[in-house]
Formats: sequence, structure tokens, C-alpha cells
Amino acid sequence: MVNVPVLEQMNQILHILFIFLPFLWALGTLPPPDALFLWAMEQVLEFGLGGSSMSTHLRLLIMFIISTGTAVTSYFIPSTVGVVLFMTGLGFLLSLNLSEMVFGFKHSVTGHRVGTKSKALPNSSEKQFTWKEYLFYSIVLVLALLETGLLHHFAGFSQISKNSPQAIVGYILMILFIILWILKEIQSVYIFGIFRNPIYPKHAQTVTLFLEKQTKLMKIGVVRRILINLVSPFAMIAFLSLDSSLQGLHSVSVSIGFTRAFRMVWQNTENALLETVIVSAVHLLISNTDIWWNRNLDTGIRLLLVGIMRDRLIQFISKLQFAVTVLLASWTEKKRRKSTTTLCVLNIVFSPFMLVFIVFSTLLSSPLLPLFTLPLFLVGFPRPIQSWPGVVGTTACVCADTVYYYQMVPSLNTALQSAMAAGSLGLLLPGSHYLGRFQDRLIWIMILECGYTYCCINIKGLELQETSCHTAEARRVDEVFEGAFEQEEYARVCSINEHFGNVLTPYTVLPVKLYSDARNVLSGIIDSHDNLKEFKGDLVKVLVWILLQYCSRRSNVQENVHKTENKGKASLIILPALNTSPQTESPEDTDSLNSENLDDWSDDVFGEEPTIKKGKEERDQLKVLPGINLPIPGSVESQRVGKHSAGTVTENSLYQAVALGYPATDKGKQEAMAYIPLMEFSCSHSHLLSLPEEWISNCLPNSKVKEMSSLFPEDWYHFVLRQLECFHSEENAADVVEEIAKDRVLKDFYVHAVMTCYFSLFGVDNMIPSPGHILRVYSGVFPWSLALDWLTEKPELFQLALKAFRYTLKLMIDKVSLGPIEDFKELTNCLEEYESDWYIGLVSDEKWKEAILQEKPYLFSLGYDPNMGVYTGRVLTLQELLIQVGKLNAEAVRGQWANLSWELLYATNDDEERYSIQAHPLLLRNLTVQAADPPLGYPIYSSKPLHIHLF
Repeated sequence: MVNVPVLEQMNQILHILFIFLPFLWALGTLPPPDALFLWAMEQVLEFGLGGSSMSTHLRLLIMFIISTGTAVTSYFIPSTVGVVLFMTGLGFLLSLNLSEMVFGFKHSVTGHRVGTKSKALPNSSEKQFTWKEYLFYSIVLVLALLETGLLHHFAGFSQISKNSPQAIVGYILMILFIILWILKEIQSVYIFGIFRNPIYPKHAQTVTLFLEKQTKLMKIGVVRRILINLVSPFAMIAFLSLDSSLQGLHSVSVSIGFTRAFRMVWQNTENALLETVIVSAVHLLISNTDIWWNRNLDTGIRLLLVGIMRDRLIQFISKLQFAVTVLLASWTEKKRRKSTTTLCVLNIVFSPFMLVFIVFSTLLSSPLLPLFTLPLFLVGFPRPIQSWPGVVGTTACVCADTVYYYQMVPSLNTALQSAMAAGSLGLLLPGSHYLGRFQDRLIWIMILECGYTYCCINIKGLELQETSCHTAEARRVDEVFEGAFEQEEYARVCSINEHFGNVLTPYTVLPVKLYSDARNVLSGIIDSHDNLKEFKGDLVKVLVWILLQYCSRRSNVQENVHKTENKGKASLIILPALNTSPQTESPEDTDSLNSENLDDWSDDVFGEEPTIKKGKEERDQLKVLPGINLPIPGSVESQRVGKHSAGTVTENSLYQAVALGYPATDKGKQEAMAYIPLMEFSCSHSHLLSLPEEWISNCLPNSKVKEMSSLFPEDWYHFVLRQLECFHSEENAADVVEEIAKDRVLKDFYVHAVMTCYFSLFGVDNMIPSPGHILRVYSGVFPWSLALDWLTEKPELFQLALKAFRYTLKLMIDKVSLGPIEDFKELTNCLEEYESDWYIGLVSDEKWKEAILQEKPYLFSLGYDPNMGVYTGRVLTLQELLIQVGKLNAEAVRGQWANLSWELLYATNDDEERYSIQAHPLLLRNLTVQAADPPLGYPIYSSKPLHIHLF
């Protein structure tokens, strides 16, 4: 063994290699063991066994083991017909999304077993398999086995010639390939990414108009999908079944080559068609049988070699384009042109060496790593397609804006399904990246796995709070899309893509159901004296309507409970949820009287602008001081809404309370409080609308109650009573309503409740409210009044009063923008629309997020911009809108992610202002870094692997 020449040469090579290992490790060229293992499995599975990259590492390992077992088993099957049938059947089954099919089958069986309809899991945006799909797959499998078996058994085998059956099938495949290529190219906005498609709609402002113009393309997409899913696979199976190489049993090359070939037919039909056409054309062009290609290689191995060359050629072109883009980006950047000029010149001078790096990176299928995104290239270590360890979709920098992506993903999934099936997104390959844009939202889509009639993707949402770098690149993305999708009708028929050098190439537009965000300045509305005066009168009416509606629903629920108890059935009764905003436990929004609120309201004495503080220091001011009890006249107790524990305020706040001028209470001269005796209703049906006993107020002085009672709108009260639905089931509903309307006891209860809430909302002085007052109360910070403590002890009533205040504000804005309310009927319709279709509250509320997930048609929020000194209104509208989608250069993404990993983990350069994260319109560096998986990237949303059915 010592004198074997090969071992001696290997020993010398390894001695030299070991010297450079530390240097290679420092440069990040040596892969970690886990990355190397997963990369090797991916490469063998894809190019040796005909599979695809998988969405998770576990799926990859399981599929690798099964696929390897298939190739090994085929070697030992004694019959040629048996080998062909085995390869065809297993190739088809392994190309399906088997795990999801089994899961869907179990889910449906479990659902039927318990007697319920099978439904998708909550928060799932994936379509469940139906019996039609199972039937379709079964029929296709049977037909494929029949075709393979019959052709292989009865057809004669001969070397390929111009007149042989296999050559005829090869001609058919060439025609199919040309047709499919044309149908694919006309689906997207640019042909070859350069010339604009004349068939594609030039400009569409609405979804309806765009879909009308795209009807022809969708019909073409259906034809293309039929050719890919049915015609092409059966034609390629015929080509493979007629091959004479299958006669050679117990051959390793036949087992590996044809196992891959029969699998690729289904797993990646378009690439398999290209490879088969190339092999067939080479057979027909090279008639000499003595050359190495025809003599030593069977058809399966030829297809395998062509597949590897195809993949590496595409990678080489993408890497070369990325390298040129990095050079141009460095040269065109004016700020760093002096420092990068030397590097650019060196790259041009030593371009052969740069090509060597690109070729070596291509052969290894590893990313081309530009150091610090400068034109200084290294070969990154080989890694899986996903680029990052861990399970996809398990990490994201979740924030308040995440909910907007969460809501739109199911609809986006459906739109992607149609676009992918039609070919609008080009050739679907694992590792492809797409970027979608709508208003301030950026959606990053990555393909993880592909198979027969399915595709697995990951969707990420980038931050909405745009930084300067983010804004610069987002503006360039908008320019790229506008140049492609928003052309004038009189533009040239076949224009050229002006942004060809960019890593982003526009492809198509998707109709997606999502929220559009509109922000308006309310100057002239919320600060108008006339509007605020009407606001006070409208508030009383809205309070009456909300309390009557609440008591009506409450009586219906109680009646249902009574009926259920009479039947002897136990059931869980959930009281109707209020369409309210902030939860009473939210200290920022609903603390009615703590030291923070005292600070806020102290400014209102002079009518200044609101300064609602949210900081932790202000929240911490309210603490119970042991052993301190200062009997200062006018001091008040702090109470948290929804909780009944009171604490003594701090000394500073007590002085501020005195400065506010709150009236000191003279115990000897207290005015008699309004007392409501317990009286029986004059109508037997009045109990259906009776208020809860604890809502009967006796906290206001008699004089204040009498003063406020004159504001109570009796005609509106009677009108709302007649509109209630709780009496429609009664035979003499009209008489019942009239009797209730005459019940003065019930009316007095409502007068006291409504006017107490009204008094609590406007404080001590019944003055015209200021805009600052409106904003503070809208945010849940009520002014001090005699009724405040009483109201805060009743969280449900507090929320109803707050909802009435917010509805009234929205009503005031609508009256200014849409016109005045003409009659009670119109006012009722307006309030009913608020109740059913609107959520009116604060962006910071949890219920704001719930309303978005429930897809409320409209959301409204009031805010204040301290920089501009204006009040703002924000309206979200749910509608189907167009998202522009483009394809990114996959090697540019992999290269920048490889640099990010190298720079942070190897070079430990974690400077937040480092060069590689700065905006660049050609490379989209900042957006690419954001889209990386945490902790190196920071997307605010990342979905789990989503399986799209291209059926």
C-alpha cells in the first residue's frame, strides 16, 4: 500500500491542502458539516435521483432515503417490463405532495367520522385536497402504467434513426417544447426580460378592468397547463419506454439514469422536456455511433448529464450577470467612486481570474460572495437552497404591522396559484425569489419546493416603517414596476425594459384582497366651532341608540338562556361582543384619572394641543406610597378602569391636582344627589329594555340632572324604539312599542344613564369641546367629573360610552365630507353601518388587529401629528387591489445573503451603518438584507411553508 502511486500523489495533495485549510476557513469557503451534508443530499436528490429541493430538512432526508431505495430496488428487478412499471409508478408517486395528501385524507376521514364537515384548520391559507384531485391522480397513474407497459412490451426496439418510433416521438416533443416556450413567454410583461409583451395589458387602474384585458392570457394559460400536466408527461414516457437501453438489466447506469428520467417527467416537466429535446436532437444530428456519447452512454445517463449542464449554465449566466451588476453598482455610486475605481480596474485587468472564480462557484453550486458587496469576489461555501438553517417561517421580527401581511396571505396565495398555473411567473424552480409591491408593503416570495401540480413557497413581509435606505430602494422598485405596468395606451407596441440591468425583472400583476391605507388631515373639520357644537347634540343621540341596541341584544340573549334552561339543556352562552376599541386593561388608553392623565388634562385649561404621554416614566408615577396619606382638599384617588383597587397619588400629582382647580368638597354643604327610587314599570314588556341595576346613576346633583335632561331627545328615543328587532316576533309589536314608549320610568332610567355618560365625557364644564379634548377622550382618557369614578367602576358601560363618542366623531367627519343627515332613518342607517362594517378605535388596540383578521370592511383611527401640528384620520378599506410582482436574480440574492453571513459571523462587522446594508437601486441591498432570516435579517412576517395546488 505504501508504494501505490495514486496514494502517494493523494498524500502530497492533501499535505498542501491542509496548509490552506485555516485560510479557507477564515474566508468562509469551508462549509459547516450540517450545511455540507444538506447540500450534498440536495444535489444527489435533484440531479442523481430526479427529485426537488424540499421545504424542510426532515422532508429532504425522508425523500432522499426513499428515492435512493427506489433506484437500488430497480437494479434487482428481473423483468424489463417490471422495471419500467416500477420506475414509472414510483416516479409519479414521489413527485406528488404525498405528505399533504395523507394529511388531507386523515383530516377528511376524521371530520366525517365525528359527523362534521371537514374544514381547513384555523389560520390556514392552504387549500385542502378534494376527492376530484385524488381521482385525477389515480387515473393519471393508471394511464401512465398502461402506456409504459404496452409500449415497452409490444413496440420494437431499434437504435434511434429518423424513421424510428422514438425519433417520431422526439419530433413531437420538439414541437411541444416550442409551443410551451411561446405560451410561457407571452404570459409575462416582458419577453426575455427585455422586450415588452404587446399582448400584455398596457395599463389597468382597477382590478375589473385588468381582469377583462387579461382574459385572453388566462385562456392561453389553461391551454399551457393542460399541455404541461397531461400531454408532455405522456409524450416523454413514450419516448423513454421506446428506448433500447432498457433492455440491459442489472446495470447501475440504467437504474440511476432511468429512475431519474421517469421521476423528472413529473417532478419538473418543463426542464425534463428541455433535456429530452436536447438528447433527441443530438441523437438525430450525430449519426456516428462510434463516438463516446453514443457508444458508452445510455439515454438515462445522457439526460442526467444534460440536466447538470443545463443547471450549471443557468447558474453561470446568473452569476456573471450579478458580478457585472456589482461592478456597475460600484462604479455608478458617486460617493464611493474614488475608492472603488481601483477595484473595478483590477477586476477588468484580472477578468480571467474572476471568471475562474465564477466557474468554480458554478461547479460547486455555491454562492458567488462579493466581499462587503464590493467588486471583490470569493467562492462562498456550498449550502442548501434555503441559505439559512432552521425551519422556514418560525422566526420573524413581529410588530404591530405584521397583522397586515397576515391578513393578505390567504388571498395572495390564491392569486399566486392562478398566476403560477398560467405561467405568469415564468419557470418555477426551487430557489427562485419574487418581490411584490403595494403602497408601503413589500412582499418577498421564495420557492422552496416544486412537484407535479404543486409548489411550496415561503412569504415574507418587510417593514412598513420606511428608513431612508428602505425608501430609496422602494422608490426604485416603484419606478421599475411603473415603467412596465403603467404605460400609456399610445406607447410603442414593443418597447424595451429600461431597467434591464436591475436585479428585479417585472413579471405580472396579481389581484389580491387587502387593506388600502388612506391618511387624511382633519384641519377645518375637528377644529370647526360649528362642527363641535353639532358634535355635542349628536353624541346624545348616539348614546341613546347604542344603549337601546345593547339592551335589546341583552334581552334576546337572556331570553335564549331562559328557553334553554326550560328545555333542560346546558349550553355556553356568550354575550354579544361590543364593537369597542381599547380594552379596559390598557393603561395607555383607558386610565381615566392617574398622574399621567392629570398632566395631560392640565394643558386643557388653556385650550392647548394635547400631549398624550405614553412613556414608562409617566406610567410609573402612579404608585402607592406606604405611610403617606395627605388630606389635601381637592385631591382625588387614582383608579384603573375595570379594577377596583385605589391608590394614593404621588405628592407631585397632588399639587398638580390642586393647580387644576378641581372643586373642594364641603361635607357640610353637599348638594342633594339625584335619587332614583325603585319603581315598577308601567308596561309589562319594559323589562326587555331595562338597564342593568348597577347602571342606574345617583352620582349627579339634582340641578345637574334637571339641566341635562332637557338635552335628551325624546322623539329620537321613540324612533329608535320602533326600529328595534326584539319586538318583531310579537303578534302586536306596534302596540307593545307604543306602551314601552309611554313608560316614563324606563325613559327616566335612560335619561339618567345617557346624561351621566354625557356628563362624564365632557367633564365639569358643559362647554364646546376643544380638538385636544376630542382626541384625549377618543383615546380613552376621560376628564375628571363627579361621575367619573362611578363610570369607571362599570367597564361595560364605560366601553359603550367610549364607542358612542367614537361613532359620533366619525359621524361628524362624514357629515362634513358627504353632506348633512336629513332624517332619523338616514342617521339610523349610518349608525348600523358603523356597527356592522366599521371598526372605529385606535391603531394600538388589540381589537384593531382582531378587526383586520376578521376582515372588517373599514377601519378608522384618529391621530395627531406633532411634527406638523395637525389632527389626522386614518382609514383602512378592504378591497381587491393589484399587487405588482417581479422576479429577482436568484444568484444576486444568494450572493448578498452569503456576504451577510460572512460579514456578521466571520468578519464580525455588525455596524448598523456598514456599507453592505446601504441602499443601492441596482442591487436592492437593503431590501435583500431585510428579507434574510433572523437574527441576521429582520422581516416582520414570515409564513410557514405554503403548499400551492397547481391543479
